[in-house]
Amino acid sequence: MSPTKTAEAPAAEQVPPTRMPLPGGPEDAAIDEACRDLRLPAFRERFVEMAAAARREQSTYKQFLLDLLRTEVADRDVRRQQRLVRAAKFPRPKRLEDFDFDKNPNVSPEVVADLKSTSWVREGRPLVLIGDSGTGKSHLLIGVGTAIAEAGLSVRYITTQALVNELAEAEAARRLSSLMARCTKVDLLCLDEFGYANMDKKGAELLFQIFTEREERKATGVATNSPFAEWDKTFGDRRLCAAIADRITFRCTLIQTGTESYRFQPTEADRQAAARS
Repeated sequence: MSPTKTAEAPAAEQVPPTRMPLPGGPEDAAIDEACRDLRLPAFRERFVEMAAAARREQSTYKQFLLDLLRTEVADRDVRRQQRLVRAAKFPRPKRLEDFDFDKNPNVSPEVVADLKSTSWVREGRPLVLIGDSGTGKSHLLIGVGTAIAEAGLSVRYITTQALVNELAEAEAARRLSSLMARCTKVDLLCLDEFGYANMDKKGAELLFQIFTEREERKATGVATNSPFAEWDKTFGDRRLCAAIADRITFRCTLIQTGTESYRFQPTEADRQAAARS
């Protein structure tokens, strides 16, 4: 008797690749609510659009999820940058990319480019900008601070006199230690108009405490129109002035912006043109 021939099993049915369903179904409301609860604003705003794109491109579920997560991460990075820039309290927007090096050849583009890196801030090194009014000191100080904030570090901008006033008021209200802690914690402290106004001894001592607390741990940038030799007029006490100067200049990056106001150049050009006409 010949052996019974076993029937061959049918070949496995081919499963078509998974495709994204069309957006707009009943799940969308639940997804929207979940994104609110989980605080995923970019995920929520882009989901329908990206789901439609994923369907057109026949993306897998994993690729679709990865694209959404990358969108959320990128959005969080942008929002964090914006939050850090707002927290710095810059008086006006200034960027290093907008600085006109042709009008101020005293300033080296290479040196300024290096200041976009966070390495000097993490090392607690100072930045000193010295020059007459209108030579771009504040532009550079705000531009550097903006670049550092956008790189993810905390920055605070304030004029020197305003900081001294805050410190004096905090001391009178018995909350000086709290303000000192906040000033010490920030990664980059930008002090503009350094040396513009004379300080009494108490104000200079309070400012000295800030520099002492931050020395070699946190970076400080100052913009001043007074050369080092004239700082004793600002602080009154020569010994205190020397101690402050020592802390500001140790391992500092020094940029001298010169004496010719490039803000005045367009005004002078207009005046000369009017005189010739």
